Amino acid sequence: MLIPLIRAAATIGFAIAPCSLGFVIIAVSEQLIRSIMVGDDPEMLMSDLQNQFPNHAIELNENDDAGLVAKVVDLIERPDKASNLPLDIRGTDFQMRVWDELQKVPAGTTVSYTFLAEQIGAPHAVRAVAQACAANPLAVAIPCHRAICANGDLAGYRWGLERKRALLEREAKL
Repeated sequence: MLIPLIRAAATIGFAIAPCSLGFVIIAVSEQLIRSIMVGDDPEMLMSDLQNQFPNHAIELNENDDAGLVAKVVDLIERPDKASNLPLDIRGTDFQMRVWDELQKVPAGTTVSYTFLAEQIGAPHAVRAVAQACAANPLAVAIPCHRAICANGDLAGYRWGLERKRALLEREAKL
């Protein structure tokens, strides 16, 4: 008879802090940032975090030894400053290509979803590029807010169009 191996759930530490976009929640495991989300309601952010990591124990991280919370808030407030955040980026190969390309877009500039699709060698995958942006688990660190429609219009942002507009306006002043 085989006895199933039972593995303890990995622990995700989190911290919530106020910022100019409302609140930011940062999820960390093994000293790497797994998720950054922004919103108006800390309880809703906690619920979203638990949904994002259903098989993990979620614990308040009171010992932010690396100052990650301050670094993330600083990135939100000063997007032109290099962040060097220790990110644990996980996604499909396609998402990873899109997110890698987004990280090359400098603060203060935007690119179209069409341009991103062309840059990753998938010119007909514009909708899939937009979906990869929407699936981004690391708000601001992977700057999906810099992706816009080919005609210059703002379109969908996981954390709200007003936040996207605010981030782009802040960056335009750099």
